[in-house]
Amino acid sequence: MIISLLVAMDEARGIGKAGKLPWRLSADMKRFRELTMGHHIIVGRKTFESIGKALPGRDMIVVTRDESLKPDGCLTASCVEAAIALARDRGETEVFVCGGAEIYAQALSAAHRIYLTQVHANMDADTFFPEFDASAWREAEKTFQQADEKNQFAFTFKVLERKNH
Repeated sequence: MIISLLVAMDEARGIGKAGKLPWRLSADMKRFRELTMGHHIIVGRKTFESIGKALPGRDMIVVTRDESLKPDGCLTASCVEAAIALARDRGETEVFVCGGAEIYAQALSAAHRIYLTQVHANMDADTFFPEFDASAWREAEKTFQQADEKNQFAFTFKVLERKNH
């Protein structure tokens, strides 16, 4: 099973502000939907709460230490490793880790691939993607898009694959 991280970050690795995305990028939302449809996605409790519901067409696994938390339409796991194992046991071919910062940090060492939306801006973020060794990854795909009426900032879609995994 391929373990993929799916993240949009600004030039300073910012990924969020007050529990929300700090930008409006229609193309990024569309890419998220297309990549994750039919797959398991792993999110932390805070990220799940910011989304507010289970996403249709996907099996959401919410990582939480609160054993009483049972979000409608979602599975739960006590840690990222358990969430990955749950997806694997359910026959997943590619699981998507979709945040937040703590969940990314816990999953980074196990990841085979990063689907990155590099937002060409510096936002007033309060949540950041963990630092990682870019030299351990090769850029498999790269597509630049200018800002337009549906996308607040210019951005680049990248697919990074771990070199020795």
